[in-house]
Amino acid sequence: MKKQIVAIHGGETFDTYEEYLSFLKNLEIDFERIKSKEKSWKKNLGKKLGNDFEVILPEMPNALNAKYIEWEIMFGKLIPFLEEEIILIGHSLGGIFLAKYLSENILPKKITAIFLISAPFGSQNAKPSLGDFSFEKDLSKLQEQGGKIFLCHSRDDACVPFSDFEKYKKELPKAEEMIFEDRGHFNQMEFLELAEIIKELF
Repeated sequence: MKKQIVAIHGGETFDTYEEYLSFLKNLEIDFERIKSKEKSWKKNLGKKLGNDFEVILPEMPNALNAKYIEWEIMFGKLIPFLEEEIILIGHSLGGIFLAKYLSENILPKKITAIFLISAPFGSQNAKPSLGDFSFEKDLSKLQEQGGKIFLCHSRDDACVPFSDFEKYKKELPKAEEMIFEDRGHFNQMEFLELAEIIKELF
């Protein structure tokens, strides 16, 4: 049976509809990337891992104006299809989603590993606001069920500050660190180090 990997993509979230509209008005479009239909490392991960793995890439609702409750419902619909020894990957907003979800819920499947990649750390007073994705600091439930936990961040990430990585590290002291200097927000096409670690887990 193939080992399953669920990778949750990132997104944007806002406290008000007016903030969302302002974001859209100021959004700069990368037209060349749209034309080329450039693939991300998440879409290339299955090729790098080979036939022993199955990479699942759910489309979470309304990624440009995400709401936690909507993502929680969608994720819940995936659970009956998941096998034991699952690997969970959350990139950016997907990372904080997994952190919050697993700090509030017990996943009824055995988790081999959790990867939080460029994940914002979201307390209620976070600036900028992370809306209803914010969580209280207690991540003990996540740590109890998470198998191995990997925290991955690049020091030059312009979207999520490196200080958020340090906050996760404080709350998850047993987590393994994957620190990079020049990967930005991990929007590149390849992430070979991630594929190698996943292979080593099995």
